[in-house]
Amino acid sequence: MIRILVVDDSAFMRKVLSDLFKGQPDFEVVDIARNGVEAVEKVKQFSPDVVTLDVEMPLMDGLAALEQIMAVKPTPVVMVSSLTKSGADATIKALSLGAVDFVAKSAGAISRIDEIEKDLLQKCRAAAGVSGIRLRTGSVVMPKPAAIPPVITPVKVQPVLKEVQPTGDKAPVIDKTAPVGSVPKTVAISGVDDWIVAIGTSTGGPRALQEVLTRLPGNLPCPTLVVQHMPPGFTKSLAERLNTLCELTVKEAADNDKLVAGTVYIAPGDFHLTLRREGSGTYVKLNKDPAIGGLRPAVDPMMVSVSETYGIKTVGVILTGMGHDGAKGMQAIKRSRGLTIAEDQSTAVVFGMPKAAIEAGVVDTILPLPQVAEGIVQCLKKGGLK
Repeated sequence: MIRILVVDDSAFMRKVLSDLFKGQPDFEVVDIARNGVEAVEKVKQFSPDVVTLDVEMPLMDGLAALEQIMAVKPTPVVMVSSLTKSGADATIKALSLGAVDFVAKSAGAISRIDEIEKDLLQKCRAAAGVSGIRLRTGSVVMPKPAAIPPVITPVKVQPVLKEVQPTGDKAPVIDKTAPVGSVPKTVAISGVDDWIVAIGTSTGGPRALQEVLTRLPGNLPCPTLVVQHMPPGFTKSLAERLNTLCELTVKEAADNDKLVAGTVYIAPGDFHLTLRREGSGTYVKLNKDPAIGGLRPAVDPMMVSVSETYGIKTVGVILTGMGHDGAKGMQAIKRSRGLTIAEDQSTAVVFGMPKAAIEAGVVDTILPLPQVAEGIVQCLKKGGLK
């Protein structure tokens, strides 16, 4: 049974959400709260498995409450946000503070719970499985280095995809004794200006992306593509926030953007991101092809397009997330003899996406989150020697 605390300043919304959870056989509503002050006290009192938290509330708003919850009793939180620019900005901030995920409701349309109920239930169920050790503000709490082998040959456990034929290309071994976050602001990498890095993530992704991208050097000599499962508006806020934190330039991708080294392109919500070659340049091609598994953007079409465009000169990365999006994309990269990295279970908020790629046998290197940036740099250095 998942014990849940519902926090919202709207009496109507509190009732609607409470009734939704009470109608499920696997949820128990332990209590409700009307503002952030009550939320913090009731988290301490009831120790819920999950909290749904509104952003805009009196006395103490959702962001302030979230900070206190993470400080006094780290608990999985799913934000309930409005589909507005301010709502998107606040949600991205909340995710950086430790919220596991969010659902977006139409501004003022609290009666349209039917639009978000399936998404909310799914995300609350996933959040209930997240341990408190992964929720602390700032960075992921790391286990002892000796417990994490830096390179793992994946064991084939009923692969979700057809097995990829070995290519002989292995990602470089990462020195697990090196200090975490030891990638300098500039690095000397040559011969990879025609390479690309492709990253896919979902639940827990905003914090994971912050952890990885802020550790990459500003002079990274190739572009980076990112697919983060998010609705329209939120990806722009994510890109803007990351751009203020990173040495790299981070932007929401636009149709016909020419890829430039040292720039990170985040797929906009409700668009798949693919690539096209024209002359000596490579350009972003956005489309509204059908959602894949309910997802648009999806990781798979981005990675497949990258593998078709860049071939062997690709570093594919799968970070935390629900489901199996990205497994087919990583398979395409391996078939093109590219290099692949997956986040280790020890740091993934939700291990679904990395696990699917690992079990498919298409991952070269498995790394805890703080070592992923170094893994990317080492892959590029290896590429420059080819």
